[in-house]
Amino acid sequence: MTTLPTLRQLQYLVALVELCHFGRAAARCCVTQSTLSAGIRELETLLAAVLVERTKRKVIPTSLGRALAEQAQTILGGAEALVEAARQQDNPLEGSLRLGVIPTVAPFLLPEVLPAIRKRYPALELLLVEDQSARLVERLQQGELDSAVLAFPYPVAPLEQALFWDENFWVAFPKGHPLEQQKAVATTDLPGDELLMLEEGHCLRDHALSACKMARLTQPGAFQGTSLHTLIQMVAGGQGVTFLPALALGSELIQRSGIETRPLQERGPHRQLGLVWRAAYHRKDGLRTLADAFHQILSNRSSRTPPDAD
Repeated sequence: MTTLPTLRQLQYLVALVELCHFGRAAARCCVTQSTLSAGIRELETLLAAVLVERTKRKVIPTSLGRALAEQAQTILGGAEALVEAARQQDNPLEGSLRLGVIPTVAPFLLPEVLPAIRKRYPALELLLVEDQSARLVERLQQGELDSAVLAFPYPVAPLEQALFWDENFWVAFPKGHPLEQQKAVATTDLPGDELLMLEEGHCLRDHALSACKMARLTQPGAFQGTSLHTLIQMVAGGQGVTFLPALALGSELIQRSGIETRPLQERGPHRQLGLVWRAAYHRKDGLRTLADAFHQILSNRSSRTPPDAD
């Protein structure tokens, strides 16, 4: 069996190649200079190679020494990640978490929950990715993401999920529109020829049509946008009406747009929000805790959202 270098020897090498000074390298590694020097000599003997040239005044790494120091940094980084993964098992809301969020949720959910999440879990680093539901599920299954925020109903089996919020849809229209006279808007009162919808692939489109008991758009000329922001701007410009999730109502975008909103009369909830993850994911307890935190934070801010009409 091949004798391998120790991680400590690799740490000595990286420090020495970077600082080119035995004393400073030893201080960085929290050892004596003689200990570090002995460790480098043991490593050179093990590898049967000269890693540094020693003179009375300075230390000069050899080309091999520099190349091996770069590889050693990669090995040490992997070892640190291993230790971090073990620590996260006991503290699942520490370290990095790759979280996907769908576009019709991200701009309204994240500003509400992230400040409080950072205060509650300061050691948690959220790496956020925005994409449509199908792509997020694919990336989650491939291991590119740890979890994702999706809107339900949506087929995610065999992934596991934890729902954290129910919400209804509201109808958005320009000021002065006939719908302004209504307290709540029934599906039968929606002007189909004015309906602005997201293009296919956005789950908000499917959920809105389902809430209205509509299998598909019946108006061939209905506009299909690429983002909810685009639809809001078109409504503000008097180009039609659209659906908004209740979570969006308190956003600055809606407040600045000057549009009017009324709740959709059909009984809800019209969609649910939740976290999903792989069944074998090792930090699933932490994700359940995160879902509970999302629910608590949103519940605390719900008083700022206009109540649903009776």
